[in-house]
Amino acid sequence: MDQDMVVLARVKLLSANRRVVRGAEGLWIYRLLTQVEPEVYGSKLAYVLVEASASPLVRETPERRLALLDEAVTVATALGDANPYRAKVLARALAARRRELESRPAT
Repeated sequence: MDQDMVVLARVKLLSANRRVVRGAEGLWIYRLLTQVEPEVYGSKLAYVLVEASASPLVRETPERRLALLDEAVTVATALGDANPYRAKVLARALAARRRELESRPAT
């Protein structure tokens, strides 16, 4: 892990002055920091992944939306049972994934 990138991600997170950094920047920050401290940043990563799956940027790419939601479920599942946000973010990720699959035309 490149420590300079970790420091840069932490600086961006602190300078954002928001509870959750959203969008591409948030994805980058939380993906990187979850590798270092999964219990601290994993719930925010799962949250931002679900949010990104509803973005207009992926509206026309159902495989990309599903990939984001699969990643969110994986990250949320990996959180420890003692994590106070695990149940909430996992339920949100699973519900979004289920809606995505149900909205697809039957083949």
